Amino acid sequence: MAFSGPLLMRGSAASTEANTKLNLAAVGIGGQGHGDMSGMLSTGRVNVVALCDTDAAMLARGKKTVVDAGHAEPKCCDDYRRLLDNAATFDAVLVATPDHWHAPLCKAFVKSGKHIYCEKPLAHSLGEARELRELARTSKVVTQMGNQGSASTPLRRCIEVIQAGALGQIQEVYSWGLHSFGKDGDAKGEDPIPEGFNWDLWVGPSAMRPFVKGVYHPTNWRGWYDFGNGSLMDFWCHDMNLAVRALNLSYPERVVINFSPKNPWDQTPGKAAWEYYFPARGTLAPVKMYWQGGGKPPAEVVAPLAAVNKQDEGGVMIIGEKGRIFTDHWGYIGLILLDGEPRLKDILHHPATAAIPETLPRAKGGHSSEWIDAIYGKGSTFSDFDTGGKLTEIGLAGALAHRVGKNLDWDGEKMEARNAPEASRFIHPELRTKWLV
Repeated sequence: MAFSGPLLMRGSAASTEANTKLNLAAVGIGGQGHGDMSGMLSTGRVNVVALCDTDAAMLARGKKTVVDAGHAEPKCCDDYRRLLDNAATFDAVLVATPDHWHAPLCKAFVKSGKHIYCEKPLAHSLGEARELRELARTSKVVTQMGNQGSASTPLRRCIEVIQAGALGQIQEVYSWGLHSFGKDGDAKGEDPIPEGFNWDLWVGPSAMRPFVKGVYHPTNWRGWYDFGNGSLMDFWCHDMNLAVRALNLSYPERVVINFSPKNPWDQTPGKAAWEYYFPARGTLAPVKMYWQGGGKPPAEVVAPLAAVNKQDEGGVMIIGEKGRIFTDHWGYIGLILLDGEPRLKDILHHPATAAIPETLPRAKGGHSSEWIDAIYGKGSTFSDFDTGGKLTEIGLAGALAHRVGKNLDWDGEKMEARNAPEASRFIHPELRTKWLV
């Protein structure tokens, strides 16, 4: 039974029968997509009725997973336009393709009235992210970007504690432990395209190039700017989710890159790969955000982690005038240290902040369940396309600086680099239209 009740705006929908299952189509069922789909199946709240992937091997594995979970065999195709031809058979779509396909697919399915769960980052370019945000604002579908840590109780508690002023003014945020950088161009050589793999469709809106085995598909595409934006955008929407939300950050006014002018993948020793500078917001102080890349923060930043045996792990440190908070890259853990305390403590069991009230809802079933709840009229999504799109835009400003090869004086509202007009070709890239609707 497909959901057919009236929908509400911006992240929530009208209720329907509690025992109705959501009919889901999944597009892109490789590693992350297969995991997302399996997680949704495990909730017992969805029927996966259709699968779409350009690789027949991925389709076969996905179909087996659905059938092994006790569901009817889903319809399979390699072209998402065949799903649109049969749009009446499903209510919602999981999009977990490589990044360059996120926006075209989301636009097509939102316009067809389907609820969307899209993996992070929401889009491949700044212009696409803005377009999806604006489209979601005027649509009646329920959207969710897949930065799964958004549903974690520690992340939401960290937001509450920070916004209550427990850390005082916060002026520095550090992220470290991730260091693959994107590159332009394409690989040398050409190999036969595997049987059952639609390479032309996989490349889709990006510039066509020869297939080279092991270079792009299935897992290495993120290192090529035509398809992804390196580890910066692989993890930005996880890493900086907490800081952007808790500090009410808007767009940075300046983005600094620290790479060799002779080699754009050679990070400057002793400096963060990217530095983001955010202006003051009302009574809140300006914020400097450091994405360390291949390096580590200054020793004094990570020193408190030694006492809890996490000094060699990557993560995020938010430093305020009265204390600091450390989280893993996804926000699944939260450790707090206030001035005068001997060591970091679990944010959920911290006596000094226990009286700070809970102001955010708790996601009992996780990120995808919160999306399903919203479709059925229970609450709202925490990372809808407007929220997730803005987070994506902020991170993409750094990828843009790297591609242009210079620091940017950035006007986020206008999506303009005041000192680099040549950046416009990456903000609104020219796309191949062969596979687009």
